[in-house]
Amino acid sequence: MSLRSQGLRAEEVLIRSFQAGDEAAFRSLNEQWIKHYFKLEAKDEAMFADPQKTILERGGQILLGIAGGKSVGCCALLPMDEGEFEVAKMAVAPGHQGSGIGRRLLCAVIAEARRMQARRLYLETNHILKPAIRLYESLGFQHLDPSNLTLSPYGRADVYMELKLSRHDDS
Repeated sequence: MSLRSQGLRAEEVLIRSFQAGDEAAFRSLNEQWIKHYFKLEAKDEAMFADPQKTILERGGQILLGIAGGKSVGCCALLPMDEGEFEVAKMAVAPGHQGSGIGRRLLCAVIAEARRMQARRLYLETNHILKPAIRLYESLGFQHLDPSNLTLSPYGRADVYMELKLSRHDDS
């Protein structure tokens, strides 16, 4: 059942930080889209096996979208270099796509990165995920030339983007 059929608006979805017990929802949300379009890779498995260790304990964040007591979306910030994070593992449950949850999650992740004094966000995606790419572009992410980048650990990655954050944007 989608948010629209439930009469909920995206604004009514609670965006909150990852909590103990969210591991299964984080894995399930991401496995759905990855298995639909691609296949799980070793780096996916490592992250899903222990998001506390692979993301949170390294200084990253995971945000979840909650509607009706259920996780309907997620997005993670993975630490890279000083002041730089990768936006990763962004997913919205199939019945809730197109309702604005992805935009709310991505905006919350950008706000969290600013709170953490990040100066740059980076992401990797695939050209067939056109709605996601349009969302990233609409929020200011710019395409990067792959020939100038270190090879991604993901075989599915063929689109690379960044968002430079100004510390003055919060004023």
